[in-house]
Amino acid sequence: MIPEIADTAVDGIADLELSPADTAGVDQLARALCGGESDRVDDPEWVARARHAWDGLPLSLRRGVRQFRRHSGFRGSLMIRGLPVDEARLPATPSTPDSVQRDATVSAAVLTMMACGLGDPVAYLAEKSGALVQDVVPVRGKETFSGNAGSVLLTFHNENAFHVHEPDYVLLLCLRADHDRVAGLRTACLREVLPLLTGASREALFAPEFVTAPPPSFGSDHAAIPPQPLLSGSADDPDIRMATIATTALTPRAEAALAEFGRACTTVARITKLTPGDLVIVDNRVTVHGRTAFQPRYDGADRWVQRTFAIADLRRSRDHRPHDGYVIAR
Repeated sequence: MIPEIADTAVDGIADLELSPADTAGVDQLARALCGGESDRVDDPEWVARARHAWDGLPLSLRRGVRQFRRHSGFRGSLMIRGLPVDEARLPATPSTPDSVQRDATVSAAVLTMMACGLGDPVAYLAEKSGALVQDVVPVRGKETFSGNAGSVLLTFHNENAFHVHEPDYVLLLCLRADHDRVAGLRTACLREVLPLLTGASREALFAPEFVTAPPPSFGSDHAAIPPQPLLSGSADDPDIRMATIATTALTPRAEAALAEFGRACTTVARITKLTPGDLVIVDNRVTVHGRTAFQPRYDGADRWVQRTFAIADLRRSRDHRPHDGYVIAR
């Protein structure tokens, strides 16, 4: 297991801030996608409308996302500030396990348009029932759970690192901040971690001497996962697959490299506190993320973030998606 050390000093993510006029333009497009009673987020026809709506978003926004898609930089994350979330009509923060957003809302429309700009939205049937837009909220009784329902420190991980078709991007849109404004998104980009590692550790991390287990929600079909390297691809700009609580080193050299990697992640970690209308896009291929601890009150006004995954090349997962839909079923 990768050791977790205390959080480093707060440091922000490079951001793109919308002007009031651009915010209004995004809001108009989003509302056009959620005006009808039959508008449903998981309907492929609705996703197609969101894809067309992407073309109408402000040029500065589209240009920034395209640049990020080409190269996500040394931080591996992009913050977009000033997006509409329709705070005046926001209901109470959900408090049940596996909460999702099935009905079209302004925030769901924003997330889906942005996912279409990065590639295509995608979900996993075993995770939150395959919903394309998911709620990340604290759930009573899950406080110590190291997952999106918990409120203790969420350790570094890639989303669905065990899966052959992990998402390329994780989109996190803040609808409500936590009461005390202490919860922070933690990110550590491999492009900053790599220079801190010894040659021996790099060599070990490229060897198939690690196993990353799936979460229990994915069932037994993924139980027999063969050993894999933690790093893959280009030696000078590799991809990463890991999860602090689920990745196990199989050899002494792999264990030492994993420990060094964990320390380096903590050294370069950046912490960003999200406010309503903030969207962070994490390049899941080169950046691990987590969250600092916070104290929920379960009063309907707790922290509320909505999450969507995106894949740049959807066709590569065609054999896992029934009817060429957006849900990976196995």
